[in-house]
Amino acid sequence: MITLITVREYARLTIDAVEPTLDRAQISASAFDWLCKQSESFSKAGAALVQVEGRHWLRLDSYVGVLETPCGTRLEILPKHFECGDCEVQSRALLRRMIQRSLNLKSRKVGPTALELYHAPLSEWVIGQFLAAFDHLIKRGMRFDYQRIEEEQRYLRGQLNVVAQMRQPPARQQFFQVRHDIFVADRAENRLLKLALERVCKATQEPTNWRLAHELRSLLHEVPASSLVREDFRAWGTDRLMAHYQPIKPWCELILNQQMPIAVAGEWQGISLLFPMEKLFERYFEAWLRRSLPPEAKLTSQASSEYLCEHNHGRMFRLEPDLLVRQGSQCWVLDTKWKRLNAADRDKKYGLSQSDFYQLFAYGQKYLQGHGELVLIYPRREAFQRALPPFDFGGGLRLWVLPFDLETERLLDADLLSLAIAQALSRV
Repeated sequence: MITLITVREYARLTIDAVEPTLDRAQISASAFDWLCKQSESFSKAGAALVQVEGRHWLRLDSYVGVLETPCGTRLEILPKHFECGDCEVQSRALLRRMIQRSLNLKSRKVGPTALELYHAPLSEWVIGQFLAAFDHLIKRGMRFDYQRIEEEQRYLRGQLNVVAQMRQPPARQQFFQVRHDIFVADRAENRLLKLALERVCKATQEPTNWRLAHELRSLLHEVPASSLVREDFRAWGTDRLMAHYQPIKPWCELILNQQMPIAVAGEWQGISLLFPMEKLFERYFEAWLRRSLPPEAKLTSQASSEYLCEHNHGRMFRLEPDLLVRQGSQCWVLDTKWKRLNAADRDKKYGLSQSDFYQLFAYGQKYLQGHGELVLIYPRREAFQRALPPFDFGGGLRLWVLPFDLETERLLDADLLSLAIAQALSRV
């Protein structure tokens, strides 16, 4: 039995009885212990899943998505962005859109079912989209392939394996060593779909998804589930005969944790889809920017051509800005930050980080040669709706801090930037 608990970033979890909200919730002792254990493995990798506060409280970090424990507790973690209205529904819809745009997932519209799942938890939405794509694939036709079989038979079938037949001992001369081809669905793509479908059958709690998942599984009863996931994904066909398989591949990767920024370690194979919110916001903004820029502009993500310094005839400390835009002779450096700014709180520097400014200053010196425009992008909120006054580093190097509206997908006050990029972004 799955117990669903919905919270948001930085929520506090406890084993004590509390009134549940999006910022705190009660979980079982076994789920509490499992999260602590998982946090240890995350910490070894340089990340932090939860922070322990005393003996009875955990505080989640900046991860969003779904995390399922072996005891049947499914945590749905939403972005901490909305401050009024139905925050749960709005946050869930925002998270779905960000995941879909960031990973370039194609969503199938399947009529009333899609409307029923609109308010469903994130895991059921992913499952529903995967099943809709799978159902469409079955109707288009699964891809079969010939498979060479070498076996011993009492009758001659296919081609006689002459070498193997000559090595037969006299007592087995009545048997034939033959090789022949069979036309089967046992190929890499179908094995991966079977494995994903088995996980979906175990995880889904929504009746429509459960029924469709088991109907589809009955059609694949002769296909073995993949045991070598990475190898089978590398063998996924991309020729024109496999074109109708392409829409389902990203959903399959999502369910099998092959397209996750963060995968949960260990042998537990529940539905766990975890995203660092900072990275998800960066990819979401990048996807929007690629659609918005004119064709002649070149966008580079995670540029890595410059280093902070030279040492002993070599370079050290590579500088990697989130986004680098070049158009003609002009260049802009853009960095995204998932943080809640307050434009009215000048005394606390609006919530800006001094280390971020050091980082952007280094980018400006190396990528812009100390002259040009740097841009920090933060999500728009009630307390941050307009661009902050520019920050002047001297020598013609300026830093802009702009809000990005996640609901309307607009970069506010983009017209403050220099002409070429301002015209492109203001038209969006």
